[in-house]
Amino acid sequence: MQKIKIDSTFKEDWVRMFAHLANLFFEQCEIIKEDDAEAMRVDFTIQESNGEIIGKAKLLANGREYTSAFSEQLVEGDEKLTRRQLKRVHSHLFLEVLEQATDMMQSWGILTGIRPMKLYHKYRREGQTTEQAIENIMENYRVSREKSELLAKIADVQKKAVPDLYELKNEVSIYIGIPFCPTKCAYCTFPAYAIRRANGRVDNFLAALHEEIREMGKWLTERDMGITTIYFGGGTPTSIEADEMDALYQTMFDSFPNMDKVREITVEAGRPDTITPEKIDVLKKWGIDRISVNPQSYIDETLKAIGRHHTVQETIDKFWLSRNMGMKNINMDLIIGLPNEGEEEFEHSLAETEKMQPESLTVHTLSFKRASEMSQNRSRYKVADRKTVERMMKRGEQWNAENGYLPYYLYRQKNILGNLENVGYSKPGEESIYNIVIMEEVQTIIGIGCGASSKFIDPETEKITQFYNPKDPAAYVMAYDESIEKKLAYLNDIFPMEEKIK
Repeated sequence: MQKIKIDSTFKEDWVRMFAHLANLFFEQCEIIKEDDAEAMRVDFTIQESNGEIIGKAKLLANGREYTSAFSEQLVEGDEKLTRRQLKRVHSHLFLEVLEQATDMMQSWGILTGIRPMKLYHKYRREGQTTEQAIENIMENYRVSREKSELLAKIADVQKKAVPDLYELKNEVSIYIGIPFCPTKCAYCTFPAYAIRRANGRVDNFLAALHEEIREMGKWLTERDMGITTIYFGGGTPTSIEADEMDALYQTMFDSFPNMDKVREITVEAGRPDTITPEKIDVLKKWGIDRISVNPQSYIDETLKAIGRHHTVQETIDKFWLSRNMGMKNINMDLIIGLPNEGEEEFEHSLAETEKMQPESLTVHTLSFKRASEMSQNRSRYKVADRKTVERMMKRGEQWNAENGYLPYYLYRQKNILGNLENVGYSKPGEESIYNIVIMEEVQTIIGIGCGASSKFIDPETEKITQFYNPKDPAAYVMAYDESIEKKLAYLNDIFPMEEKIK
């Protein structure tokens, strides 16, 4: 456990900020305020002069001293903004001395949040040119040019895929959560429960879900609300039976208005062991041809280690079954850094993917999510080191370019290997609109079903409010009516009937 001592006057939100940055460098790190002979020590000096905030930092570690300096123009008249500036200055200083002390450069700079794309979009919406936005991200957040240019490239693809991206605030998208899977993967923290039918849990959940769809549909219909996209996630939505899927889609089409104008409906069929000809027939019946068939890896030993009870061959077989039965837009996922996998194994997974040429491929970097089985028993899972993971990510980028895929969305996670990112690639014109709108937070997402997150975005102020449905199926069944009531209150607040924004 690495300890870093800071001044005792820093408040808890500042301590959290320093901890997030320190965790980029050390697997386990604690920010402390008391003296400890074994700890690193960092001291800051901040002053204001001639309209500037001027900061210096000194880090003492193992008998050596590292220093940094950073300054920026002071924005006066806004106390919150000034406080934000002070935090940013301290972050710059702290990051630089840690980079010196560890000889480890952070390509994402001081950014520890999930959505770096939002920064780029913000600058562009303010009227900045591409190069101005890139330079501002580099200067203000210490992001490398390579990553800043990646953000710009993705934004260009997004605007081609969704030309009205910034004008979607008066529509909504829908997320429908099905919380069941054949088994739970070791890295997973999504609402996912092994599907067992003896206790009636599935039937009770589906009855409640139908009711929630109908009630949300009434509100949407009253306002003649436009729906941009609908996304079935989970869990694995294809864990339920074909007739149950059919009934669910029937309720959706009966309840939601303007279904002929919905731009995209996606159903995650991520676990190949849930895909059957009967279920594909149901998808085709309702005009749904965008699905995910997720290998994660093409190494059978890896699949066993992470708790996926299907084989590599089953992934391949179910992909071709889906394709030959008419699924025209198939997404696949690969995860960099899975246990006991390095560059050779990743290269093999890319080679197998190349044979299938799915319309889109998301390259994830393994994240040690706090509540996952893998994080709880981290010593059991040997994963690649930082440099290897970086090379694998670079190879993924190269492979996608060679095969005609363009990056179209990006997000990051805490405790992600190598402090890297997750990037969605697609063939031109095959981008997932839902992935774009949820990551860039350009419109309200109504979450329906177990563990579903609703994100209410005020069309005028762009203020974001989140609400979560219960994760456990039994809790959801008990409280779905209360969840509906609370969501309708949020929706009525931002979309009042008599004042709907034109």
